[in-house]
Amino acid sequence: MRAFAAGGATLALEAAAAVRSASQAIDRLRSHGAGGRGLSAGALDLLARLSTASGEGLSIGELARAADVSSRNVTGLVDTLARDGLVQRVQDQRDRRSVRARITPAGQDWLEAFRQPTQRAMSAIFQGFSADELAQFRHMCLRLVDNQHRTEQYLNNVRPDQPAS
Repeated sequence: MRAFAAGGATLALEAAAAVRSASQAIDRLRSHGAGGRGLSAGALDLLARLSTASGEGLSIGELARAADVSSRNVTGLVDTLARDGLVQRVQDQRDRRSVRARITPAGQDWLEAFRQPTQRAMSAIFQGFSADELAQFRHMCLRLVDNQHRTEQYLNNVRPDQPAS
């Protein structure tokens, strides 16, 4: 790290590397828990969001905003989930131009089969952490996400031809 930091402070870089390594470890366990059923983290997130939605489902735009991704990305994920029979597209009753996604009974069954092994895996990976430590860890991760969003908004608002103030 010191070589990369050119002799500067490395603690923030080390923390970022640790977060990345932890995220990859959790993703590997999540993938293992999917049992070869091949859902990406993004598709799994959408399926979980749809499982708690009302019977009318959620619009592509609502899913995109909730997941903080583009509508195009969500459309591709919904296409994949629909092809697998886990989600269905339904026409919005209030706006005929809009399409909503709704979880199917097969999608609910898939999530239920995924839930218990995932809960066991997460219990194992966080073994030895107290409830207070888990709450603090969750809080710190959410602060990272919030900082990233603010930084991204700032960077998107700074024009390249103007110096940052």
